[in-house]
Amino acid sequence: MSKIAELLQSFPIIDDGTFPSRLDGVFVFQETKHIPKRQTVYRPSICIVVQGHKIAYLGREKFRYDPNHYLVVSVAMPMEYETFASPEEPVRGLVIDIDLGQLRDLIGRIDLVTEIGNGGDRSLPRGVGPAVMDEDMLNAMTRLIKCLQSETEAEILGPALVREVLYWALCGTQASVLHSLAMYSDTFSQVARVLNSIQNDYAEKLNVEQLAKAAHMSVSAFHRAFKDITSDSPLQYLKKIRLTKARDFMMQKKMKAYIAADKVGYESPSQFSREFKRYFGQSPADLMRELRS
Repeated sequence: MSKIAELLQSFPIIDDGTFPSRLDGVFVFQETKHIPKRQTVYRPSICIVVQGHKIAYLGREKFRYDPNHYLVVSVAMPMEYETFASPEEPVRGLVIDIDLGQLRDLIGRIDLVTEIGNGGDRSLPRGVGPAVMDEDMLNAMTRLIKCLQSETEAEILGPALVREVLYWALCGTQASVLHSLAMYSDTFSQVARVLNSIQNDYAEKLNVEQLAKAAHMSVSAFHRAFKDITSDSPLQYLKKIRLTKARDFMMQKKMKAYIAADKVGYESPSQFSREFKRYFGQSPADLMRELRS
């Protein structure tokens, strides 16, 4: 039996959507129909598809992940995604949150610093990218999915298997992204810390000057580095985070649009409505009607 067949045989039976597994920080997902382009915020994670495929879009770039490629997201990234699935061939996979402490510990135990330091490319990496699903990663994933079938195995074996998956990701083609995220003094990690603060303080009155100061960078250097990593300017990024959070409040907590707008930092409901429609292709009122129906 092939490794992919083993993965599918071991995959838990779930409904469409994304659900927590028996292991903290590990989620399983399934879709049985095509989902056209949809906006979301990818959190720092390793996204693995064991059947079917998905495409993530970042500006003009697109990243396909499927049984032969997994996606590494090192910082919170507002992106679009599209799911290619059918009842006959559902999309199934895992999302594994990246634990920064564990990432730093692994980097300290392997000779990754020297290896990456010898590379010729000194440009900032994107905060997201695909990596090849090699035999080592596939073996680790197969054992991880199998262990999720048992509460006992998930508790005893799961944490070590998640750590192994992270280790093989550090050995893969997105190693430089993960390494940059974990290093305190690197420009990438300076911007990553600001991205994390935006995630927590998105409702506050934030401006580029104070964000650059928090990153210990000049405004021009910060703006350039921010766009290299996220493909957005700082204010574009903040706007996408706010709008996505507001939509989540409306969809998950049935919050009225004007309350959601205020909660994410908008002072003008009309501005919120305009920017919401421009980003999502429908007005807040359209979304509320859709939810009611």
